Amino acid sequence: MNLAQKQTELGGAAGGFAIDFGLFLAEGIAFLPTACGRLDAAQAAPAIALAGREKAHLALVVMDAAAVAKNGFSHDSLRVLQMTGSMDRPCFRKMTEFRWRHICYVTALQHSLPTLAAGFTWKKTMIVLIDDEAAELRRIMAEGLLYPVFQPILDFRVRAILGYESLIRGPENSFLHFPDQLFAAAARNELTLDLEHACREASLRAFAAQRLPGRLFLNVTPGCLLDDRLMNGHTRELLNELGITPNRIVIELTENQKITDMPGILEALQHYRGRGFQFAIDDLGEGFANLRMWSELRPEFVKIDKHFINGIANDRIKFHFVRAMQDLAEICNALLVAEGIERSEDFICLRDMGIACGQGYLIARPESHPMRLLTDPILMALDKQSLSLTPMTGGPGKLPTARNLARLIEPVPINASNVNVIARFEADPDLDVLPVVQGTQPVGMINRHSMIDRFARPFRKELFGRKSCDLFMDHAPLVVDQFATIQELAMMLSLAPKHYLFDGFIVTAQGKYIGVGSSHDLMATITEMQISAARYANPLTQLPGNVPINEHVDRMLEAGKPFIAAYIDIDNFKPYNDAFGYRRGDDVIQTLARVICEACDQQTDFVGHIGGDDFFVIFRSEDWEIRCWQIISTFSQAMGNMLGIEERLRGGYMAENRRGELTLQTLPTLSIGAVKVGAGDCESHREVAAAASAAKKQAKKKAKDPANEPMGGSLFVERRRIGSADMQPTAARYMN
Repeated sequence: MNLAQKQTELGGAAGGFAIDFGLFLAEGIAFLPTACGRLDAAQAAPAIALAGREKAHLALVVMDAAAVAKNGFSHDSLRVLQMTGSMDRPCFRKMTEFRWRHICYVTALQHSLPTLAAGFTWKKTMIVLIDDEAAELRRIMAEGLLYPVFQPILDFRVRAILGYESLIRGPENSFLHFPDQLFAAAARNELTLDLEHACREASLRAFAAQRLPGRLFLNVTPGCLLDDRLMNGHTRELLNELGITPNRIVIELTENQKITDMPGILEALQHYRGRGFQFAIDDLGEGFANLRMWSELRPEFVKIDKHFINGIANDRIKFHFVRAMQDLAEICNALLVAEGIERSEDFICLRDMGIACGQGYLIARPESHPMRLLTDPILMALDKQSLSLTPMTGGPGKLPTARNLARLIEPVPINASNVNVIARFEADPDLDVLPVVQGTQPVGMINRHSMIDRFARPFRKELFGRKSCDLFMDHAPLVVDQFATIQELAMMLSLAPKHYLFDGFIVTAQGKYIGVGSSHDLMATITEMQISAARYANPLTQLPGNVPINEHVDRMLEAGKPFIAAYIDIDNFKPYNDAFGYRRGDDVIQTLARVICEACDQQTDFVGHIGGDDFFVIFRSEDWEIRCWQIISTFSQAMGNMLGIEERLRGGYMAENRRGELTLQTLPTLSIGAVKVGAGDCESHREVAAAASAAKKQAKKKAKDPANEPMGGSLFVERRRIGSADMQPTAARYMN
């Protein structure tokens, strides 16, 4: 009698399992289910014995959660644990006779069964498929084994914790521990509403037991909101029992369930709002549906999807998306909550944008007993006196480099087999290339299509599968240093053979592999830079032009942050440009742009190019005045280096004046007018620009005074408050 016949004798293949596993019998894999979907003690021993006699490599046994508990196995074994040695249990005593090496417990519904079986390569392995997750889920709810973890939500405005979002967990030793597993199992077994009610009660009781301050954000699906059990007074009775007032509860509507009854939802919202509850919508930006939810439900809180938060400090597009959401929130009288804050740069950017609230791992991770007070690092970040700049592309020395394009792909060692390389490509359909390293140094690149094409030919796998991957790799990949500019990369790719356009390039740091860049990403970056330059940046210096300058000044004013506005102008520039030509004139302007950028703090100061020889700097650096003198001094030295020894000794150059007379022209110098802008001093960028322009005129006026004899430039600081009646020029300082 073969295995298939014996299966029928033992109870037959339940459901469609025999169809799934019939092909595996030829490979020595025995699948031993029963008609009722479980294997009890009486059936298990002969089934295992049969598999052992037939020398099966795998015995697949169907059980349910109740059968596992009945046979004495803890739920700890439901997390794919390997267990070795003998089992003194009735249904597994025969195991030791045939030396079963492993028993693995998994849920049948969590895996594709053929994939699961193919994934185990151990000989003498038995997999027990737990087939009754509904019973396990009901047991967890009935025994009160659900527990919440709370993640704090920071209120940027008052520097305190606004409240906590409750996130549910199953028992730690259960395969239903994580929320995605819990709710997926509930959906499969039509227990979603039961699970939501159990989660809500567990969250409320834990919140009350710990006497946590602030609000409690409870995740609720639209279906649960319409459920009679939520509206029949049970929640109100529970809140009264726990001593929690409804105005401390925020019902957070999730978008994992489509709203089919909008009138019913609106009626439910009116019902709960009338009793003091507030509402939030989750993951704004994930789809158009929640934009409609926002417009119709008018929630008190709107959570921004973490996609728009991660990297916002360096991404102009994300910045403007969130700014648009902020404008909508102000119109709708809602508070924005930025989810997924994990970087300090993003934290500061959101704070300075005026986003009301934030949530994420940087602030605090979800915990059973969460913090009640903000930690010192968060308080320090809140106190940090800096305003994050609008993310912009451009500026001398700030152009993207190869490191910005590098994407970390786990490399393969040079001695890796071709079979392993093929497996990597098959496991990840989006993987186009694999870098090959020897130690930490890149030595080659393997192209996905080339590799698969070679192994699709007859007998290639058998002949070359176990050989080293260096057999088919490109031994001369394009390798670039992390600091290679976008322009240099584009030039290298344009001169390289065509296949480099498909393979991309390897990025290194001091010769060590750090990632792989693609031609697609390079072209996208170049395109974005070109669009950005055309719309926002000065084409000569690539610095932000008038539009982003004005936007940034308005941001500073809206945030109520004090700053220094400095207007920088080149004196005696026109005669120099006329004498030496526009090309030399452009060199002077580009030199000044570089000097300003090098003198400023890239994290706090904003540099813009108004046009021509006029620049505008917004200083937040405390030593801004020293930086201004540094700009004047460095520019003066740079101008001297542009002329010959004779001109430097003379202190100028010979050129015709407006009357056509040959006269000595002085070298271009700088005039800087600076004005202090305090909170509430100005309403818009226009007032700031007017004040800075007036200060610049005073600096130029003093520079022309023969009695002052400036040697390199002048700095005028208007120290009176903008708009005051007695605002007059007070002093001018000059380079000695």
